[in-house]
Amino acid sequence: MKASAPTLSRRSFVRTTSLAAAGLAVGPLIIPSRLLGADAPSNRIRVGHIGAGRIAQAHDMPGVANSDLADVVAVCDLDTKRQAAGRTKVEELFAARPNPVRPKIDLYGDYRELLARRDIDAVVLSLPDHWHAEIAIAAVYAGKDVYLQKPFTMTHAEGVLLREAVAKTGRILQVGSQQRSWNTTQQFRKACEFVRSGRVGRLQRVEIGLPTDPTQPDPAEQPVPANLNYDMWLGPTEQAYYTEARVHPQANQTDRPGWLRHEAHCLGMITGWGAHHFDTAHWGMNTELTGPMRIEGKGEFPTNKIWNVHGAYHIELTYPGDIRMTVSDKLNTGIKFIGDEGWIFVTRENTLPAGVAAPASPIPNDPRNLKVIEASNEKLLESAGLSVRFPESSSHHRNWLECVKSRAQPLAPAPIAHRSNTACIVSWIAMKLGRPLTWDAKAEQFVNDAQANAMLSRPERGPYGAARLVASLKA
Repeated sequence: MKASAPTLSRRSFVRTTSLAAAGLAVGPLIIPSRLLGADAPSNRIRVGHIGAGRIAQAHDMPGVANSDLADVVAVCDLDTKRQAAGRTKVEELFAARPNPVRPKIDLYGDYRELLARRDIDAVVLSLPDHWHAEIAIAAVYAGKDVYLQKPFTMTHAEGVLLREAVAKTGRILQVGSQQRSWNTTQQFRKACEFVRSGRVGRLQRVEIGLPTDPTQPDPAEQPVPANLNYDMWLGPTEQAYYTEARVHPQANQTDRPGWLRHEAHCLGMITGWGAHHFDTAHWGMNTELTGPMRIEGKGEFPTNKIWNVHGAYHIELTYPGDIRMTVSDKLNTGIKFIGDEGWIFVTRENTLPAGVAAPASPIPNDPRNLKVIEASNEKLLESAGLSVRFPESSSHHRNWLECVKSRAQPLAPAPIAHRSNTACIVSWIAMKLGRPLTWDAKAEQFVNDAQANAMLSRPERGPYGAARLVASLKA
């Protein structure tokens, strides 16, 4: 598979997606007939993976393979090395299942070729943030259900377009806010049930601790690898010289990629881990479909051209009901709900990396000392007597695939994901501007602030871009 110019014209792709959208106009319950019936011999969902790097191989591919509900029949990546590695990973995962299946896996270098296949029901998008919106919109208009890695989109304007596209097509879209489906401990769901059931009394404050990313001096320009379609990788972002630190490692392609630390492709940890923790906070606050009213923040931004996402930061947000939220790298990583009758803190499991020795004595504020869920009083964590209960899920990918079949809404659908992502983005804008901002969550605009509103979108380099794609679909 060559990593050269796309072989499917945009005109052909627009025709394909337009026909798919027309077919979906009759309602959101249309699914392939072969998926119907418990005894149907081919009722497994046929999935394509778009993006085959670190998060795909470590998280998304295992999640789909281990669901026992789907077969992966295609892998797409702009890097032919990652195409091959992705196929190998999928084959290994399916061969290791209790009842091994070995679906034929085709490779693609252009996502539009994969989406044009009518026999593919759903796609998993494991992509750099700047590609989320365009490919997700293209996928739903091509009639595919979508699992989309967080954050929802790179910009707020893209989020509005994607949310509208999902609503119009009736497709099932799950965002990778997997804290809603957190393994057997289920601490995030439980914490939100406790808070929503009034265990901390009237909720007054929420604290979110997030990490930061390091910077480094700008590396020199390098030749573009023959196996990478670099112009398409840049997509709607501005033209820039190639260096491995901007894209992803070539020697070990499952190492952490450099694009996570470059503002053209990612806003930094405020949307990286922020997408997870804001989502959990909104879940517990009962603000999943609204947002903050006032935001004030400050952040340190390196002057480097490559690794230039924010460093240290502090943000204060005010939500309806006068709930105050603080987001800072100085807080323990996790979410703390503070009410007038106590507090509940929740975080992820903090296991040590392989080969790292545990400290001889506790270190203040060291994440390794944190319990996954704790409270000011242990009685706040008792499971009996809750007035609010949420659906239980220990597999975010399986929850998505179950909803592909049932057409029920998954745990992290587009409207909720857009709102948590919006809170992250307006926090980033406040950090950039360094002054108080007023946000109208209903209108989804800053109040009387043209400069801040201009930062809700970005220019798109043609022929790429979500706004350009949506305009062509309407033409």
